Amino acid sequence: MTRKPARMYRKVEGQIYTRREYMGGVPTCRITQFDTGNARAEFPLALSLGTEEAAQVRDIALEAARVSAVRVLEKAAPNQYRVKVRRFPHQILREHKMAMGAGADRISDGMRRAFGKPVGHAVRAEIGSELLTVYTTVDHLADAKEALRKASHKLPVPTRVIVSGAPAS
Repeated sequence: MTRKPARMYRKVEGQIYTRREYMGGVPTCRITQFDTGNARAEFPLALSLGTEEAAQVRDIALEAARVSAVRVLEKAAPNQYRVKVRRFPHQILREHKMAMGAGADRISDGMRRAFGKPVGHAVRAEIGSELLTVYTTVDHLADAKEALRKASHKLPVPTRVIVSGAPAS
């Protein structure tokens, strides 16, 4: 079954659905690492990617944004950064899978008992919640901003870069 577009899951509506012990066949979370880069060093700057709207962000999109940011920072500032995924995808997404193609009208039950099967995970992000944070040095401030800009293209919600611990200039 093909993956549906992000706009189908973007709206925050209904009750949150998180209790895995009551459902079977929940796929695993696609985020491979929540903390990437140099974890031992202390960095003076922290740049975060904050949301401007309330939305649900799928774990696949969050992982794509993390990989995009790490790829930029690995080339520009090797071993001078740390990327942290700030939100865990607790929300479990459900989908009512419909039969498609010729003769599907005889097979499908339509919307009868259409509760849906679990298909993935998502983060319920409020306005201003931080999804990714990059810790880096003052020399690599522009590289970190560029990495977060490229990461924001992978997310289905408008975002902005929030700089904290900025040097006096």
